[in-house]
Amino acid sequence: MGKRWNEATSRATVGQLLEGRTANQVLDFDDPACWTALDQAVRALGRYWWDEYDPRTSGRLRQGQETALCHPDGRVRENALVTGARTSAFWHLVVVRCTDWVEPVRLRARALLRERLTGAPEQSLRDLTPLVLRLGRRVEGGWARGLFEEALGAVPDLAQSLLRDSRDSATRRLAARVVLDHGLLDVRALARRAAGDPDPVLARLWTDAALAAMAAQGPDDRAVDILLGGRMPLVRSAGVTALRQAGRAHEAANHLADRSGLVRACARWVISQDGGDPHARHLELCGHLDTVAPYAVTGLAECGRREDAALLRTLLTHPAGGVRAQAVAGLRLLESASVQTVLPLVDDPAQAVAREAARALLPYAHRLCADLLTERLSSRWPTATRQAAFRLLRERGGVVQLRSCVALLADADPRLRVRAESTVRNRTWMREVPPGDAEVDRLLRQCAHLFSKDAMDVTRTRIGLARAGTS
Repeated sequence: MGKRWNEATSRATVGQLLEGRTANQVLDFDDPACWTALDQAVRALGRYWWDEYDPRTSGRLRQGQETALCHPDGRVRENALVTGARTSAFWHLVVVRCTDWVEPVRLRARALLRERLTGAPEQSLRDLTPLVLRLGRRVEGGWARGLFEEALGAVPDLAQSLLRDSRDSATRRLAARVVLDHGLLDVRALARRAAGDPDPVLARLWTDAALAAMAAQGPDDRAVDILLGGRMPLVRSAGVTALRQAGRAHEAANHLADRSGLVRACARWVISQDGGDPHARHLELCGHLDTVAPYAVTGLAECGRREDAALLRTLLTHPAGGVRAQAVAGLRLLESASVQTVLPLVDDPAQAVAREAARALLPYAHRLCADLLTERLSSRWPTATRQAAFRLLRERGGVVQLRSCVALLADADPRLRVRAESTVRNRTWMREVPPGDAEVDRLLRQCAHLFSKDAMDVTRTRIGLARAGTS
């Protein structure tokens, strides 16, 4: 939300205020981080230990309203609270001063904030709640938080408005609790919010409330359908679980191919509770090769029966890359992914398949032919194959790992280059290289640019090689 308020941007903002720019021009009123960052930057600027301290700075800070409210001298801050113009920036900084470490400043700021909340409750709650909640984590922040929670609880209609308009997640969560406490939403409205809310905390809150409402008032088919269409797995899984109470357990089979493992597990539970066999339903879904869905394959493996490995192997040649990838993942889950079966899939054109193949082969990395994998680091192979081969070679450690990294230092894929460079710098390969090895010496000379001279000298000494530049 807004620009990032780090030390550099905060100092620049203080400089702009000192040059005469207005608060409306340089401060982000929608971002609570802006005000805490401004407070810290002004205090740093007014103290001697700041690198760019100027003896005249303290006087300049006293002259601006916003900077005076953040001044290192508590007497200046207190005077600014008394004499400052009641602008929007003033009230935001009053909230900051409510957590002040100087008691007279803190008490005066609290009196002002209480007065402001009494005189203009709706505007104050709209403008200041995000900052109050952010500062609520401070030692002295609980006072303002409690005051605003009580005030918002008295106007639940405003809480609904904040849910719709606010971009601050903490504000929306507080507003949601107020709305729920007052019972302002029916079960279908709760389900709609659960299905559409991008905040996982709120999605769970709405979901739990919808389930509690159905438990108390009886199932609602429309609410269940809305939950089943939710964007988050926890919402969809709640909808699947609610099918049983709604007398619709037979529909759980429709969710055995959901992309979420949580939803699939809930669907299997509902089927079994209804007297069905989830394993048989998975076999049925995977038996039709022309319509099989990728995550139905995963679900079959999640049932954990070794005899299903034969069916999964037949799916390794399926025309859909997603199905092939999940077949590999399923064989890994069943501990039935043999090297002979999976190794050819490192060359698969589908990135997901090559990735899953590498993951399944990791336990066998030391048994694989290093030359075969090293050859696949060549630029004539697809990126997915190079990534899979490098993952397996890196697992080998030692000279093999270093050799594969050096081979990728000029790779066309920037992610592979970065991964290779970081692996060389981490020097995990050093643990398994023979001392004084000539190939290691040659490889290190090719990646000398990745180290400082001192770091390279230390590295070479530890593996029994002469320092660079010495005979």
